[in-house]
Amino acid sequence: MMNWIITCCKDLWFRDRNEVSPYINDTAVRIRAGLLLVIPIYMAFTLFDAIYTSTWEVTGAVITDTLETDFDGRILYNVEAVKRTYDYSFQTLVLFYALFEMISGMFVSTSRLSPTILLSSFLAKNLRPVWKPLLPKRFAWSIGASFIVTCLIFFNPEIFAGWVNTLAGSEMLPETYNYMPAWIPLVLVWVCFGFMWMETVLGFCAGCKVHALLVWMGVLEAECEACNNLDWGDAANKR
Repeated sequence: MMNWIITCCKDLWFRDRNEVSPYINDTAVRIRAGLLLVIPIYMAFTLFDAIYTSTWEVTGAVITDTLETDFDGRILYNVEAVKRTYDYSFQTLVLFYALFEMISGMFVSTSRLSPTILLSSFLAKNLRPVWKPLLPKRFAWSIGASFIVTCLIFFNPEIFAGWVNTLAGSEMLPETYNYMPAWIPLVLVWVCFGFMWMETVLGFCAGCKVHALLVWMGVLEAECEACNNLDWGDAANKR
């Protein structure tokens, strides 16, 4: 048991950590996508609350009729209410953690720092491995990282605007209101959820397909699967 744990912690989801073009266990990748699926779900509920729910909070215990109506004939009432304020400190931490997970999985040296890679490697240890190149997955995770950065800017517009304005030496972005349309992070969150759901349930990597399209167009260099995609388990059994 102890040797099994040590081997799993050492090799993680890699076929061989010393390969020039690393291959990873797609079974573990799908498990990891399922573990991380909770993040876009949580962010979707957060964005729904911020965008579609009322921005006013009634604080008074008494609501009185003013005995007046508006132009549409609706009765007007007097209430005590305050404008809701939003603190996205926790959401920001969640997004930074998600960004850390995306970046750590891109490289062999940083994969050991990811709790979800370690856990998914444990869960996939007794399942038949499916070896796939890391390069397309790295591209897919870079897309996810760009989605996360966009959401971070939406939740912290004044901080990002301050950085941009400081670097530019002029007020390029406003620091008093959110300049990013709310539909942008909302769409990205649901796209991210869809991609991760397809990865988990269907084994379909949308980012890998985009990578393949860019390879076909000549924008990116192809991974040599014919040279590297060997099933070491079958080779060992045939000895």
